[in-house]
Amino acid sequence: MKRKEKKEKKEIKIQIKKKAFIGVYDYTVILTYLSLVSAVAGIILALEGEPTLAVLCVAFSGFCDAFDGAVARTKKNRTDDERNFGIQLDSICDVISFGVTPAVICYTLGVDGVIGFLFCAAYVLCALIRLAFFNVLEIKRQQVEDGAGKGYRGLPVTSICFIFPAVYFCRYLLNWIFAPHGNMIFVVLLHVMLAVVAFLFILDFKMKKINFDKLLGGKKSKKNFEKNS
Repeated sequence: MKRKEKKEKKEIKIQIKKKAFIGVYDYTVILTYLSLVSAVAGIILALEGEPTLAVLCVAFSGFCDAFDGAVARTKKNRTDDERNFGIQLDSICDVISFGVTPAVICYTLGVDGVIGFLFCAAYVLCALIRLAFFNVLEIKRQQVEDGAGKGYRGLPVTSICFIFPAVYFCRYLLNWIFAPHGNMIFVVLLHVMLAVVAFLFILDFKMKKINFDKLLGGKKSKKNFEKNS
């Protein structure tokens, strides 16, 4: 029994190599790190009164997130620790990129006060719940199959990188059609967007996933998403 425990400890030590810095710093995570940097830039730009650039930062974060998993899977010799690190890293960054950053931008655009705070807080909370749930499913899925998953349960948080810019640029159309009340309508629209998207984050429904692995020549998953749902 003692020999078996010593052998297991030895295997763990071999798998987790000692490095100068903790974490992973190769090409498999560079897009995830760029996504986070872009999100932080978006928060700062929003606070500096540059909402258009801030929204574009959210869109760029979405672009990075679309390909980060596919890029990571091109490395064939990833260890289980590197895979799990990638799963956790991606979700933690997504909380900031597609949860906190859009909420801060909306707050600076007029979703403020007590009501605005509640809408923003509920949005970030639902994004957090959605991502934590995804992590559980993804870890279980990768234990039985390789490649990308076939679909989502609930609206993926990255969808805000398309929804938010579309709603934001409606601002100019609303100001043109409904002047001088266009901005007030736009702020109401932001409240509605946060509420609806937050609800869809945690609503349990199945949604097909775009396979970005194909664009990078990756392998298709061997099993269907439904088996993990």
